[in-house]
Amino acid sequence: MIRVALLGAGRMGLTHLRTLRALPDVRLVVVADANPDAAERGRAVGGAERATTDIAAAIRAPDVDAVIIVTPTDTHALLIEQAARTGKAIWCEKPIALTLAETERVVRTLEVTRVPFQIGFMRRFDPGYAAAKRKIDSGALGSIETFRALSRDTYLPKPEFLANSGGTFLDMAIHDFDLARFLVGEVWEVHAWGAVLVDEAFRAVGDVDTAITLLRFESGALGVVETARRSAWGYDIRTEVAGALGKVVVEAAQKTPMIFSRQFGFEGDHYESFPDRFEAAYRLQFEAFFDALRTGRPPQPSYEDALRTLRLALAARQSWREGRPVRVADASG
Repeated sequence: MIRVALLGAGRMGLTHLRTLRALPDVRLVVVADANPDAAERGRAVGGAERATTDIAAAIRAPDVDAVIIVTPTDTHALLIEQAARTGKAIWCEKPIALTLAETERVVRTLEVTRVPFQIGFMRRFDPGYAAAKRKIDSGALGSIETFRALSRDTYLPKPEFLANSGGTFLDMAIHDFDLARFLVGEVWEVHAWGAVLVDEAFRAVGDVDTAITLLRFESGALGVVETARRSAWGYDIRTEVAGALGKVVVEAAQKTPMIFSRQFGFEGDHYESFPDRFEAAYRLQFEAFFDALRTGRPPQPSYEDALRTLRLALAARQSWREGRPVRVADASG
């Protein structure tokens, strides 16, 4: 039995609590949140033994084996370091931190302490993306030539979230950047454009709500990542990888596997947001994490993936800000 502390009982935390509650051989010991009402709500949702507002105490608790970090982005680094120094296994939502220097510092701590660590790039575990990865690795596509990814959120984020999230490139597009690395390989250079087309609140915090990023992979393949913070028709996530012999497309076009047709037309439904579109991926990523702990294997994706994907996201953001192509190895931030 693996005993777990979950830190951060906001919307994403509650999503993970529902998932964790259903996993065998996993016991939710404590839910910690600075807001006492959120902590207690999380305890009830996850069926945890106790709730607390003392996050540091939850990490140090002797009856905790693993820590799940779902707190605001700008707190991840400190909490990872605290958990690593107590020898606890760590699963953390992306990213580790919002700057390269802070992320590299945390990575050094993880390398020294050698605690198991997994970053929350859940799309890698989605059955569609996992199948695409196997097909690509088998050589069935031949030499990879192009990569395309599109992500549109259904709802705009709340203004208070925008200021500390890392922005469109580090908070949202980072999932597609990780998929680019996962499916095709490392990216050598990027060129990004961004615009405020939906809500001036993004401009107020130095961000954009709509962006396009061109990718040049080290292999020579080319790619494009399209990101939008609002979709009037529902959660819209699509990816295509094309090669010399074939292509794979990952797309969940409708939530219910039924189309109603009549009078020369048809209708179906869309996913509302990420909790329902990636429900299986959230479960599978935690199953993989706990299985790695039981068997002694290093969890994947690792802190090295977190660092490399952050560097790519930072290069895209720098490219947008400076209006020029940026080599990923030269990314600052």
